[in-house]
Amino acid sequence: MSLPTGEPEAIAQIARPIHGEDELDQLVDLVSHARIVCLGESTHGSHEFYQLRAAVTRRLIAQHGFSAIAIEGDWPDALRTDRYVRQLGDDEAASAALASFQRFPTWMWRNQDVVDLVDWLRDFNRDRAPHARAGFYGLDLYSLHASIRSVLSFLDQADPTLAAEARERYACFDHAGGDPQRYGMRAFHGLTDDCEDQVIEQLVEMQRRRAARSGRTPAGDAWFQAIQNAHVVKDAEAYYRTMFGGRSASWNLRDRHMAVRVERLAAHLGSTGEPARLVVWAHNSHIGDARATAMGRDGQLTLGQLLRQRHGDAVALVGFTTHTGWVECACDWEQPGRRERVRPSLRGSWEELFHDTGLARFMVESAALRPVIGEHAERLHRAIGVVYRPDTERRSHYYESRIADQYDVIVHLDETDAVVPIDRQDASAASTTLDLPETFPTGM
Repeated sequence: MSLPTGEPEAIAQIARPIHGEDELDQLVDLVSHARIVCLGESTHGSHEFYQLRAAVTRRLIAQHGFSAIAIEGDWPDALRTDRYVRQLGDDEAASAALASFQRFPTWMWRNQDVVDLVDWLRDFNRDRAPHARAGFYGLDLYSLHASIRSVLSFLDQADPTLAAEARERYACFDHAGGDPQRYGMRAFHGLTDDCEDQVIEQLVEMQRRRAARSGRTPAGDAWFQAIQNAHVVKDAEAYYRTMFGGRSASWNLRDRHMAVRVERLAAHLGSTGEPARLVVWAHNSHIGDARATAMGRDGQLTLGQLLRQRHGDAVALVGFTTHTGWVECACDWEQPGRRERVRPSLRGSWEELFHDTGLARFMVESAALRPVIGEHAERLHRAIGVVYRPDTERRSHYYESRIADQYDVIVHLDETDAVVPIDRQDASAASTTLDLPETFPTGM
């Protein structure tokens, strides 16, 4: 591993300190030219990451015409929140609108910082025309059965004949008893027939009827939601079947899925020939460019990499780092969330180098950082997902990274605190859940 040659003092000279929200206008100025702004996090449970991302997001929506937030969460779960913020749902409070986020880890989206952002979105939309209201969408693919239910519910009203055909196709999953992991394991090992042909046939048939404008199938937002859920079913089937064949294959399928969802959402919310501008919230390990990391050398790709390759300077990638503090996390899969002390960053890591600047909170552009640290400088970079294992910190939570190539801007918050969950997941309920964790199998 080649070590950077730059000194902390030199980084401190080019860094822009963040003392309060006012300085975030400088960060917004750095990224507001982009059509897709990806805001990362180095843990799934740090209050300051959510807080600052929300502050940047509010400015991008209110001052620069961004149309929506797209999160590392499931499409049908986010729909209820989207309806709330766009004044379309029946929920009377943000905490109720976020209630669909029920799978582990619930604190990722059911926390007080997200409540505050969702309430702000609702207030922002209150006096705006329906087509001009900012939305809240999910990008992930874990919602196999929830998306099936959503497709069927829509087709029952829009096209009962197609609904009956869809039930026959989706019945292929019935033998798994509602457990997508069990389905994937059995299909991968050839213990049962897979459902790949059925889910593709269903999606193709829905698209065909939409293109022909036949029957009673409508256009508009409801149809778009149904088609997206059909896409989720197709990709979730492949994901669960692939996950038993190696991490890279399932990881790549998931990030490709999220990249396509971003592009389809931008096209849907935009005008003809002009896609909408979106803010994306996901873990650093998704929004960073994998080509600048050990992940990329292992054959993994990322959402940020795919968007950069497809859209160039229209994409801005912002990574967030921290040195120490507290985090909301679990000690293992499907265990209750708890506050855990984050150990000080390891020697030889980017986080340690940023800590040694003596600045509590700052941002630095990669273009300015690169000449200071040296071209192609590489260090360890920390990534804490929903599970934190401090006893195996180096192996579990660090990978090698050329951070100036991984992101366009880095925001360092030297000490961070944990998010405050709306409610705590009951341990007994967690042990009986059928669905996989929202970030399985990587925790990010």
